[in-house]
Amino acid sequence: MKSPKILLFTILLVSGQLLFGQQTKNQWEKWNYLIGEWVGEHTGKPGSGDGKFSFQTDLDGKILVRKSSTVFPASTSSAELIHDDLMIIYLNGGDNPQEAIYFDNEGHTIKYKVSFTDKAIVLASDIIPNAPRFRFTYTAIDDKTVNASFEMASPQAPEEFKMYLEGKANKVK
Repeated sequence: MKSPKILLFTILLVSGQLLFGQQTKNQWEKWNYLIGEWVGEHTGKPGSGDGKFSFQTDLDGKILVRKSSTVFPASTSSAELIHDDLMIIYLNGGDNPQEAIYFDNEGHTIKYKVSFTDKAIVLASDIIPNAPRFRFTYTAIDDKTVNASFEMASPQAPEEFKMYLEGKANKVK
């Protein structure tokens, strides 16, 4: 007969695997409607542009990766602008279970806290003294259409976000 300590250890090990396995399986549940490939049009301060983005799980489902590319065509006042970015959404064991970090080809890096409403995923940067604040929101319109908005707030009024870029995207895959 096995010792009680070994039996207890085995029960705890199996229970932990079942518990953590269930958490891993559902960790991106609120993101499910965004996973896939999207195309859309955006308007805002940089002008109107056509873009595409995707959300995919990676590293055996431990992270969610968003890649995006938008082309703002040349106009009489500006040259063509291509904006590429990468965002990694990850689990955090603290008070906020999901966070994200964003990088783009203009040299920006933004850390976001993730929150959810019934129809939206909101990524908001922390208030940092003397720095602008950012908020990125995905709002589900239906299972194939999403509204994406990017807002900025000045360091003097970090709670007063103003629209910088907004558009609708359609799921293509």
